[in-house]
Amino acid sequence: MRLFSPAPTSAAASSHRSSLALYSPSPPANRSSFFFRPPSTRPCSSKKPPPPPPAALEIAGAAPLDEPPALAAAAAAPEKTIAIRRPVMDSPGEEDSVGGEADGDGVGVESDPKSSALDAGLSKFAEKMPIFEPERVESGSQEKRLPVNLDLALYRAKVLARSYKYVEAQEILERCISYWPEDGRSYVTLGKILCKQSRTTEARAVYEKGCQATQGENPYIWQCWAVLENRLGNVRRARELFDAATVADKRHVAAWHGWAVLELKQGNVKKARHLLAKGLKYCGGNEYIYQTLARLEVRSSRYEQSRYLFRQATKCNPKSCASWLAWAQMEMQLENNLAARLLFERAVQASPKNRFAWHVWGLFEANMGNIEKARKLLKIGHTLNPRDPVLLQSLALLEYKHSTANLARVLFRRASELDPKHQAVWIAWGWMEWKEGNISTARKLYQRALSINSTTESAARCLQAWGVLEQRIGNLSAARRLFRSSLNINSQSYITWMTWASLEEEQGNSVRSEEIRNLYFQQRTELVDDASWVTGFMDIIDPALDSIKRLLNLDQNSFKAIDPSKNLSGLNETSPDEQSSGSSDSLDGKEMASGSGFDLDAFVKEKLSLEPAELDIQMTSSKSSRQEVNRSPRRVWRSKGKAAKAMPQLIT
Repeated sequence: MRLFSPAPTSAAASSHRSSLALYSPSPPANRSSFFFRPPSTRPCSSKKPPPPPPAALEIAGAAPLDEPPALAAAAAAPEKTIAIRRPVMDSPGEEDSVGGEADGDGVGVESDPKSSALDAGLSKFAEKMPIFEPERVESGSQEKRLPVNLDLALYRAKVLARSYKYVEAQEILERCISYWPEDGRSYVTLGKILCKQSRTTEARAVYEKGCQATQGENPYIWQCWAVLENRLGNVRRARELFDAATVADKRHVAAWHGWAVLELKQGNVKKARHLLAKGLKYCGGNEYIYQTLARLEVRSSRYEQSRYLFRQATKCNPKSCASWLAWAQMEMQLENNLAARLLFERAVQASPKNRFAWHVWGLFEANMGNIEKARKLLKIGHTLNPRDPVLLQSLALLEYKHSTANLARVLFRRASELDPKHQAVWIAWGWMEWKEGNISTARKLYQRALSINSTTESAARCLQAWGVLEQRIGNLSAARRLFRSSLNINSQSYITWMTWASLEEEQGNSVRSEEIRNLYFQQRTELVDDASWVTGFMDIIDPALDSIKRLLNLDQNSFKAIDPSKNLSGLNETSPDEQSSGSSDSLDGKEMASGSGFDLDAFVKEKLSLEPAELDIQMTSSKSSRQEVNRSPRRVWRSKGKAAKAMPQLIT
């Protein structure tokens, strides 16, 4: 390959006019001659170099045609290592514009016009190559997106997910991961969307990828991954992931609370309390931790302590509907009906559209005999949450008990259309048909419930109810098989064990009946609680209260000075902080004596823009929403037989 043809200097041009043809574009015989410079082009130095031999000058200027190429190359060899001074591919900007640069040996070369032109051509050629394209760097800087674009994209994905447009939401989140791989919110949101579609394998892969991209420093990804493994039954793996989340950030309260709930389900109450204590220590007061601790105290029949903890939970977040509801349910168990009603009012005021608040309050009023109020509460809840089948299920049972079975069937059918995968609706509907004497219809409904999922606790209740049905009509062998299948799913069901034992006792098998009762007591799992937890409880709640305890002369071994003779003392009493701040979140004695004066109709009109007298009309008009549901992507997805992979099951 011929690189360039050196141009003759002025001295060479004047002395060797006849030799210009040798530097024509035609390739010479000896390629090494192209790498030599005429001696006259060298700059002068202090030490005069010896005059070159005539043969060398002839080769440098114009080699005779009759001279063999081998002799010319041999004569040029001593000069080859001295003449080659600059790289051929050097850019023009690297040369000196005035004179030649000195190389490492102190010998320089002048700028050659043809070599400069060649270098300029090479530069233009390099600019056309993608790797050397300057505009590529500039476009890369322009494509750098702002963090606000990520926030907008995440919000858009969440809106699409709420509308059950999971494909579009997934595409947006995947682009977010490609643009911002170090942000963990995209992985968390995408994993939750995949979990809603029961695509657990893909969700696990997303969480694992997110942990690698964030170098294990994002606790939210670890925590969501742990929740997924816990739902799948991988308890050991879930513990490891919860531990990793707390290591990534010890102030991540969701990890401590989720880990404690896992241990509670496994029966490790002491371990759960220890984890909740760490959550309070590192994260401070938190409504979820206080609420869980309060429920533990209720389970241990320490009601005064539980009231104190519920008060702390509502103090941390007065808008926490779950804390008010849990407190109200405890008072229901203790038959403190007035306190329970006041707490239900606080719950709906804290979260007016919460379906659980209206549902539990309606059931409470139904148990108290206030049927009209219970019906109104359930209708309000359904009007605010038209997609919730549980409210319709409870309303159907209420209408069946106090109205007609036909109206109950209409409500059950509407609930099953809202969520065909909700087992509790089919079980309750089957129970009603059994009571009405429609045995074959009841069996079909029970079979429909079991076809959804045969491994859940709802399936265990369905098998138990079906077993009672077969027992009542005399199919004892089928009833035994159903009871056994129910206990294989939930071996802790006291009702199922005792129902089976009563069946054997009715048949005269007293020995078998006693064996069944003994089996229950042998295999049951008792939640052993540690009473020493009360000792030093204030230290666990807040380690910074030592000085306050000394000021108030609180005994470390006493929980709280509460008069047990007062029925509602836990509700009436306020802490010193609440008294000083004048908080209105606690229930005082006057309110308990005279009632809260809560006007349900006025509250519904003002806060919810509903007319109480038109609830029946609004429920009737909501029937048209079924057509809307049928046209929605959620309904279309189910019509294709993908409901088990598309929608999460609601919690009853």
